Amino acid sequence: MRVLVVGSGGREHALCWKLSQSPMVEKIYCVPGNGGIEEIAQCVDLEYEKSFSELVQLIKKEKIDYTLVGPEAPLVAGMVDYFRKRELKIFGPSKKAARIEGSKVFAKRFMKKYQIPTADFAIFSDSVKAIEYIEKQSKPQVIKVDGLAGGKGALVCQTKREAVKAVKEILEEKAFGDAGKRIVVEERLRGKEISFFVLTDGTAVKALVSSQDHKPILDYDNGPNTGGMGAYSPAPLSPSLFRKIMGRIIQPTLGGLKEEDSPYRGVLYLGLMIEAGEPKVLEFNARFGDPETQVTLPRLKNDLLKVLLAVSQGSLERIKLEWRRQAATCVVLSSAGYPGKYETGKTIEGLSQLSHIKNVFPFWAGVKRENGNLITSGGRVLGITALADTIKESIRQAYRGVSKVHFEGMHYRSDIGYQALK
Repeated sequence: MRVLVVGSGGREHALCWKLSQSPMVEKIYCVPGNGGIEEIAQCVDLEYEKSFSELVQLIKKEKIDYTLVGPEAPLVAGMVDYFRKRELKIFGPSKKAARIEGSKVFAKRFMKKYQIPTADFAIFSDSVKAIEYIEKQSKPQVIKVDGLAGGKGALVCQTKREAVKAVKEILEEKAFGDAGKRIVVEERLRGKEISFFVLTDGTAVKALVSSQDHKPILDYDNGPNTGGMGAYSPAPLSPSLFRKIMGRIIQPTLGGLKEEDSPYRGVLYLGLMIEAGEPKVLEFNARFGDPETQVTLPRLKNDLLKVLLAVSQGSLERIKLEWRRQAATCVVLSSAGYPGKYETGKTIEGLSQLSHIKNVFPFWAGVKRENGNLITSGGRVLGITALADTIKESIRQAYRGVSKVHFEGMHYRSDIGYQALK
């Protein structure tokens, strides 16, 4: 089969890497791809976010059989609906189902309606009313923009002053543009955060292995949130907690989406906070996580294409997911200034040395090739992933890989995975 992957980040590189191992895959295309993806796929530079028609033209021209959407924006914009109307095979949820990620307001109201555990919240479009509400709260608050913000739209506030500042930045100064026309003000939850993924074909549900993302830019979860500075898998997940997540969150979520005439088909990603053994939903995502995908796929034994096709064809029940017992850790290398205004155009050195380290996989994100050199082109530049027998060893190997790579202004967290060692 000829397969198209939509996207350009580390997640898409990991997806292409895993798909390239399938005997069913004849050729991989990626739009727009990046400098690393082009080693295993034919990258085509199309502005697919403005118009899906050019993608359809590419699919017809190259006789592509199946499309996998990586990032959230095209899902929320309705790419899956557009393709299905034209009888093209594609992996991902419909536009209505993707609202679970595309609108924080929809997601919070949905959880309240279907009694899915989450933080207490209020919704505002007026800064004065939002600030009045914050002043009455006794606990720290998180301010979230309603729309998509590349993983940076949740502002965790320690004090009321910080929360008020965040409200003004979003609603008055328009720091997030149209995505911030409405905000969710919610109680800040405490506990242990995990990422939980399930595949569903609308009927059957299969959980992926557990993982944990690290959102803040600095060590020990300090600084502003990013799209993710690293991840590890497995994350601690007891059988009783697993049952609670499936019974109290996954089942009512999928059942509720059916009732809302938005049956979900694809991968559903939940950011969860666990306090005293009780899970609450921080956020829903309608796609594979980044960087969780970079630690999940190296542990997957199955042919990824077979799994994705089973989801699309409604035959997921026949698939038994199999996982390597090894652990994986991914450390993200970012550009100076990220997640704010960041620098690009820096020469990357040392990547070729990673091929000499066993089970270390560099997944490229903001990297392009220019005059024979590798150049930074994004906020998150690389994800160095290592697979090993234990979490401790995978952490050691990942940082060994990091030590080989250099570019001006390179930043990374030095504590990825260390929570697991506790």
